[in-house]
Amino acid sequence: MFDLKITGGTVVDGTGAQRYRADVGIKDGKIVDIVRRGAEDPGLDTAQAAETIDATGQVVAPGFVDIHTHYDGQVSWDAVLEPSSGHGVTTVVTGNCGVGFAPVRPGTEDWLIKLMEGVEDIPGTALTEGITWGWETYPEYLDAIGKQKFSIDVGSQVAHGAVRAYAMGERGARNEPATPEDIAAMSRLVTEAMAAGALGFSTSRTLAHRAMDGEPVPGTFAAEEELFGLGRAMAAGGQGVFELAPQGAAGEDIVGPRKELDWMRRLGAEIDRPLSFALIQVDADPKLWREQLDLSADAHAAGSRLYPQIAARPFGMMIGFEGHHGFSHRPTYRRLKEQCGRDELAQRLADPAVKGAILAEDNLPADPTQLFDGMFAFVQHSLERLYALGDPPDYEPTPDRTVAAIARSRGENPLATLYDLMLESKGTAMLMLPLFNYAEGNHDAIREMMLHPAGVLGLSDGGAHCGMICDASYPTFLLTHWARDRHRGEQLSLEYVIRKQSRDTAHLYGLTDRGTIEVGKKADVNVIDLAALKLHPAAMAYDLPAGGRRILQGASGYAATIVSGTVTRRHDVDTGARPGRLVRGAR
Repeated sequence: MFDLKITGGTVVDGTGAQRYRADVGIKDGKIVDIVRRGAEDPGLDTAQAAETIDATGQVVAPGFVDIHTHYDGQVSWDAVLEPSSGHGVTTVVTGNCGVGFAPVRPGTEDWLIKLMEGVEDIPGTALTEGITWGWETYPEYLDAIGKQKFSIDVGSQVAHGAVRAYAMGERGARNEPATPEDIAAMSRLVTEAMAAGALGFSTSRTLAHRAMDGEPVPGTFAAEEELFGLGRAMAAGGQGVFELAPQGAAGEDIVGPRKELDWMRRLGAEIDRPLSFALIQVDADPKLWREQLDLSADAHAAGSRLYPQIAARPFGMMIGFEGHHGFSHRPTYRRLKEQCGRDELAQRLADPAVKGAILAEDNLPADPTQLFDGMFAFVQHSLERLYALGDPPDYEPTPDRTVAAIARSRGENPLATLYDLMLESKGTAMLMLPLFNYAEGNHDAIREMMLHPAGVLGLSDGGAHCGMICDASYPTFLLTHWARDRHRGEQLSLEYVIRKQSRDTAHLYGLTDRGTIEVGKKADVNVIDLAALKLHPAAMAYDLPAGGRRILQGASGYAATIVSGTVTRRHDVDTGARPGRLVRGAR
């Protein structure tokens, strides 16, 4: 007798093999039987099961493995781990980009919160209220996570920023050079973390990553001796991945990336462990990504495993009245923002008189100390590349969908058009400002990255950049856009995009017990109504601790998501089941 059987579905097994019709039997959290069905074959119809899911006309796929998230704090208060769990993800890896919450010296918790807030745009108030501290060392942090139950599995990496600050104190936090004694102390911490079950070690070297006080992430300027010492320590402690946001990742330096690949290649050859680094197309050198991919492929051929982490769609920010926008410093808007609740504010902004008053004002606030950034001005000067997305959202919009182009077609002031577009959906509409991966105005470069043998899907930043993006919806986007709906260029096969976000991501981190629909594998499964699958528009929510805001993007069309044989979501709704556990180390 099975605990669960899935009948009549089209299995896309995650290996890249052609789809086939089959029934899947699950018992004790594992896939124990797969029976292919023909026209007359009854499959497992007569087999007994505690629960049966009829998947006729639907896709049966492995659970997705998201290797680039920042749920390090959210695991303390959120058992569901949305938005990732709503997009077919059954395993997440946290602790990326050199930021995390362990190890931590007592009394320095607030410093780690400010580091995470600055780098990953997670509200510090939410982290302060939501995290239940109870650890100092990294193994103790894993023990704390290990006591909890989630809707999905959680793995963690040990972060350079936390390690450096713990071992070196203020010198480490301020990026002073590490002495041999400092490197030895950090190495002991990393080896200890790996032995306790960390899936890898992460660091950041891009100047785009800064704490709230403006200081770059500890480790940004680490010398080769430090990087190699910590890489060796990771390899000595277990089978981990060395993950990094490299120098020049955000286009701030177009020479640095080539130098980064040189030391990464040498480190990978020495420690015989995978290195995975963020890779996006930058406007400063729109072809640099191709060179980086090819250098990574050359490294593989020479025995050094370099895996560029690539994004499935343009990489940038969302613009709207509930987030960042071009009118935030105009006096009338600021006054209404202070006086009104969210619903009332949206109503007031729809008043033609209010709109006219805001458009008639200049940008500068009466109090110059309120001019804390230039985001409002940046938005206003980006109208030629700021796109209306629509519903369902189109992440490969044509040039006529820019705010400036729509304004020209309407014969309007572009700022008036921006205002009206943000007013849609009762003032909750979000527009897309692609900063990276859209230099040619289409997804051709992204497709080439996704097809490159060295590339691995990542960079969803699940749980992070709460006021700017919700790229944790990548898995659904891969299925809808790349395997079904793309209209401005070639698509990718369903078999390929499922493999890229299941087996390939799982195996990179040594999680070979999952990622495919095969007998003996962990029963992490999605049943998907592909024809009905839809990615919803992004919208701001205010559901973090302390009322913190975050952009969420939902999906519909997941008939069931199954973790360790237990249905955790049914028809896109959380069932309340919590079979997810901490993943300790490669398996």
